Amino acid sequence: MRLLVLGGTKNLGRHVVEAALADGHEVTLFNRGLTNPGLFPSVERIVGERSDPGVLASGVWDAVIDMSGFLVRDIRLSLDVLRDRVGHYTFMSTIGVYASRTTPGMTESGELLAWPDGAPEDEFSMDLYGPSKARAELLLAEVLGERSAAVRSGFVVGPYNPDFGNWGEALATGKAMECAARPEQAIQYLDARDLAAFLVRLSGDGRGGAFNAVSGSMAMGDLAEAWRSVVPGSPAVDWDPPEDRFHLTHDGTFQLDNRKALAAGLVVRPAEESARACVEWIRAGNTPPPPPH
Repeated sequence: MRLLVLGGTKNLGRHVVEAALADGHEVTLFNRGLTNPGLFPSVERIVGERSDPGVLASGVWDAVIDMSGFLVRDIRLSLDVLRDRVGHYTFMSTIGVYASRTTPGMTESGELLAWPDGAPEDEFSMDLYGPSKARAELLLAEVLGERSAAVRSGFVVGPYNPDFGNWGEALATGKAMECAARPEQAIQYLDARDLAAFLVRLSGDGRGGAFNAVSGSMAMGDLAEAWRSVVPGSPAVDWDPPEDRFHLTHDGTFQLDNRKALAAGLVVRPAEESARACVEWIRAGNTPPPPPH
């Protein structure tokens, strides 16, 4: 498969490129060339801005995976150029597109956030993050129909990624893991490697529609103990830390139905494997990036 990746040199995007190359796909990267420019030296690179994607008009690809689509304006511009140059468009979205934060068992048909009246399509803020992703999903579906897929994820864990990075650092350095959520509070996550493999698989299969790319729902206390188990003798979890790194304010947010994604090939590895990989990566001298919020 000839695969175009928009982004691809940081966090989850690195895993996407690694997964695509491991599967034998021919990868082209389109980004500004500023973040980790030395990565993937054998891969074709096209340097440019999302706000000016005209340079892509000379190429044709079987699929594109959009890892850097945050502004609705940029999605419109990308569509103008790529709609007849790619067979399939996989969009990295978020579970933050849902209007409800309190409905357990929600499927991909759940109501999405509305676009605020008068909001700018060319400016980014965390307040517009969910609405922007929802608006982009609808735009892609309108233009491409079943040739587009929207992958909705939540916490993404593992090397290169910020989520649960504080847990990995604590385990790697013999400190107590901190968590401001209640031990019984529901949580869903996904290993970055599993999410990357799913993105590549959807692109290769040409599947359309939205997918809740999350693990099964579990109690935060159970997840914390799974992480602690990879470093025997770790201190007990601190459930009353000075900083809240999870912001789990609504109980329904992490009780999404993931059956559609599982049926489409999503694989969810055990939490212990994700924790072990994170700890080993940190012990090798790496530092998790700061969370975006």
